[in-house]
Amino acid sequence: MTERQLIILAALNMIAAVGAGAFGAHGLKQMISADLLAVWQTGVLYHLIHALGLFVVALLAAHYGSSLFSTAGILMFAGIVMFSGSLYLLAITGTKWLGAVTPIGGVAFLVAWALVAWAAWRSA
Repeated sequence: MTERQLIILAALNMIAAVGAGAFGAHGLKQMISADLLAVWQTGVLYHLIHALGLFVVALLAAHYGSSLFSTAGILMFAGIVMFSGSLYLLAITGTKWLGAVTPIGGVAFLVAWALVAWAAWRSA
């Protein structure tokens, strides 16, 4: 994944995360329980943080040129889909088994950040 593609992916994820946050605050508030709304908000928080992380990864990739940053970006996006996506679906549907997908997304986030650290270490 190129730096340009990572930036586009980051921007699209920021749009989606801000939209999800607004939808949760205004649309879902009356439709789901407070507990499920908190689940939604957790998904939004991690979505926003890792969408910003995609921008950081793109900038680091441009600066250092390591392909590890590209891999980190892919894993970060996969984490957004699995972590935040599963929480969004869980909040809307109440389907509890979706909670089993969430930790897989969390692991993808952890591995992505570990790759960022490793890539920076190797580039020093």
